[in-house]
Amino acid sequence: MIFGPTPLDEARGAVLAHTVRLPGKVLKKGTVLDEAALAALKEAGRREVIAARLEAGDVPEDEAADRIANALMAPLLARSRASTGRVNLFAESAGLFSVDASLIDRLNQVDESVTVATLPDRSVVGAKEMLATIKIIPFAVPGAVLSVVEAMLRGRPALAVRPFRPLSVGLVLTELPGVKESVMEGAVEATSARVEALLGTMLPVERVRHEEAAVADALTRLRKAGAQLLLIAGASAVVDRRDVGPAAIVRAGGAIEHFGMPVDPGNLICLGRLGDVPAMVLPGCARSPKLNGFDWVLQRLFAGERVTAKHIMGMGVGGLLKEIEARPLPRAEAPRTPVSPIAPRRARQVCALVLAAGRSRRMAPLNKLLVPDNKGVPIIARVVDNVLASRARPVIVVTGHERERVEEALAGRAVLLAHADDYAEGLSASLKAGLRAVPPEAEGVMICLGDMPLVSGEMLDRLIAAFDPEEGRAIVQPTYRGKQGNPMLWAREFLSEMLSISGDIGARHLAAKHADRLVEVEMANDAVLRDFDTTDALKALPEYAGKR
Repeated sequence: MIFGPTPLDEARGAVLAHTVRLPGKVLKKGTVLDEAALAALKEAGRREVIAARLEAGDVPEDEAADRIANALMAPLLARSRASTGRVNLFAESAGLFSVDASLIDRLNQVDESVTVATLPDRSVVGAKEMLATIKIIPFAVPGAVLSVVEAMLRGRPALAVRPFRPLSVGLVLTELPGVKESVMEGAVEATSARVEALLGTMLPVERVRHEEAAVADALTRLRKAGAQLLLIAGASAVVDRRDVGPAAIVRAGGAIEHFGMPVDPGNLICLGRLGDVPAMVLPGCARSPKLNGFDWVLQRLFAGERVTAKHIMGMGVGGLLKEIEARPLPRAEAPRTPVSPIAPRRARQVCALVLAAGRSRRMAPLNKLLVPDNKGVPIIARVVDNVLASRARPVIVVTGHERERVEEALAGRAVLLAHADDYAEGLSASLKAGLRAVPPEAEGVMICLGDMPLVSGEMLDRLIAAFDPEEGRAIVQPTYRGKQGNPMLWAREFLSEMLSISGDIGARHLAAKHADRLVEVEMANDAVLRDFDTTDALKALPEYAGKR
């Protein structure tokens, strides 16, 4: 192809490279110049145009795009007509789109004149959704190039749509004492939505005790009822291939093919079979409608694919589906792991309560919260400054004993104040006063103690980063070498229970009741274990040495 300024006397049959506006007439880019177009240009005083002239063997852009599109066609694919060197390919049915990435890569490397762009491999597509576009870059393709591309595509399908099958799905929902009904309903709702989106139908849900025998019996009943896919949503997350859910599959006559997957969220998934019926124990994140590893497996099963351990182990690249600052760390490794300074793209809205209402009886006559360090900064001010350095907002300080002095110590800081008139009744009174001040938009509340000045804003942000009620991380507690500490972060769903507490206790005991919703975050030092409620404890801090 010859490209560049072309005298009008040589331009007949050439392709106009740029739109030309003439008096009363517009010649658009891509126009093949005929006698009428050339006459109009001459009449306007033009002597030459920028154009492309095809040489022997060159194939015009629309014909080239048309031929490549024909070579890419496969069942359940449709195409547009060629225009401006482009053809688009579409799905004729809802299903799972697959692409031979290596073949498309090689095709795009043949020559710069030919390009094919597609959706990512394993994309879920709807009917009429565009899958790929073929675009010829110049106005023509050398015939030899086009022949190579066609030969590469001959007999080897590069694109495919595997339609979703209308499977009947059986769900076993296991129950444990203390698990809220809303959690159970959420698991059913999320699973039903996934199944229906893939054109499947749900059989009546089996709700049974979280016991191996009960789950095995439920699987057998669902299989007899015609289930083509069996799912187990456990009241407690599966942690081993011998746990209740997997053991129930084996007890019912099935086998476990793989436990775990390199996709997060979705790590704790268990894949098995009962005869020719796939059976899965779902990860805790399947209660959430957000994309997770379970979706990837479910989509392939509905598309008629046999999912094996090898398939699951090959999902790691691209398997980090959620970006958060720091995940709960192995206890043995966390002390050696630096805290990342990188903020997440999206964090849950968490407010902080700083409990500062106590009477400080163990340090009487001093109020421990008001003891200044060597720089004159009271403990409560250091605690609040650390909380303000985190992403928690708003920060609510609960006052009680020596209210005026505490408020004076916090003057100028961006905090809200909540006074506990009945603070003398114990810790629960202070807690409830703060909880009543939590704004309605807060998804969680972090309960900070006013006598723990070593807990940094970075530590608090690690707790916030791990917090995700929809994925089962509704209570977050810091640990150091396995020992549980403070502060604790609670999802809004627990506020009503916390407001019913009475006496000189906090909410910590509720964590045992909701252990399936608790996640521990290992910290790099023991700050989360250290409160300072006696003069002896205070002496251990260099900045408070000599204080009484």
